[in-house]
Amino acid sequence: MTTLFTPIALGDLTLPNRIFLAPLTRMRAAPGNVPHALNATYYAQRASAGLIVSEATQVSPQGLGYPNTPGVHTAEQVAGWRQVTDAVHANGGRMFLQLWHVGRISHTSLQPGGALPVAPSAIAAKGDAVTPACMKPFETPRALELAEIPGLVDSYRQGAQNAKDAGFDGVEVHGANGYLLDQFLQDGSNRRTDAYGGSIENRARLFLEVVDAAIGVWGKQRAGVRLSPYGTFNDMQDSDPVTLFSHVLAQLAARGIAYVHLIEPRATSVGGSDDVNAEAPLTTALFRKAFPGVLIGAGGYTFDLARAAVAAGTVDAVAFGRLFLANPDLPRRFETGAPLNRYDRKTFYGGGAKGYTDYPALAA
Repeated sequence: MTTLFTPIALGDLTLPNRIFLAPLTRMRAAPGNVPHALNATYYAQRASAGLIVSEATQVSPQGLGYPNTPGVHTAEQVAGWRQVTDAVHANGGRMFLQLWHVGRISHTSLQPGGALPVAPSAIAAKGDAVTPACMKPFETPRALELAEIPGLVDSYRQGAQNAKDAGFDGVEVHGANGYLLDQFLQDGSNRRTDAYGGSIENRARLFLEVVDAAIGVWGKQRAGVRLSPYGTFNDMQDSDPVTLFSHVLAQLAARGIAYVHLIEPRATSVGGSDDVNAEAPLTTALFRKAFPGVLIGAGGYTFDLARAAVAAGTVDAVAFGRLFLANPDLPRRFETGAPLNRYDRKTFYGGGAKGYTDYPALAA
């Protein structure tokens, strides 16, 4: 029987277990959005994961949506990430970089020259932006011009190349959680009438162009994606998510990418309640047949839920966030039945080592 501890082939990599570190924005980059020694320590502590997926990392200054989040578009950022990947590899780990552009989930105070955030359409999200000063209501974004799209795709391509230069083992395209690529996919945020709006094929066009750009740099065996069907975080909605994401997954299957990483809708209260809604539909089960490759589940999984999902074949691996944050040796704790450290929500975002690198591992 397949278990969480059964090795798994991911593209041309062989991973020692199916317990992955989910991408977790912790807002602890150095000035200039540069990864530094504290981040290297954090990721190296969690190198026993079958795969580490980095925190979301903006591919351009325009992609920034939160203070102190890392980028991958300057030489200093690439050098900072090299410090991280070297530390992970020295501890025997494997790590993909998550490529990110927040789109309308930004604020003029975070944008170059105080410009408006960009989006597929000039539709403001409900809610508040995290700015350097305080929380402020989301602004109405500027709709991207058609002529800007090729440059946007190039920023992802360059980000993928910079990730390679920084020593990563692959990249994950962030198409989830209501950020830019998700905004193009879903008709609640995309009202365009050109080649990137209207039909499902058109709304999926930018996302697939970005995936192709990542494949062009890394090859299909080292490129994955993250999606959140039915996710409502950042004011997302679509009139027909099953048809939309079935099309997207079919296109990804045709490309033979390394994996698809699906967020369960029970995780839509990002940063909110700890409660798991066991009645929410499992998108991994719903879309399993649409993507025959490696499928990673994330969002509200406990050890028992993850063990059952892998054993049933609903998913091939599970990405853990808060549990892995609080337990740097999570695979060992799961395997031995050791008790888990409790996470401290108050220290999730910003700050230093407290609530980040000071969670204890089991004694040797």
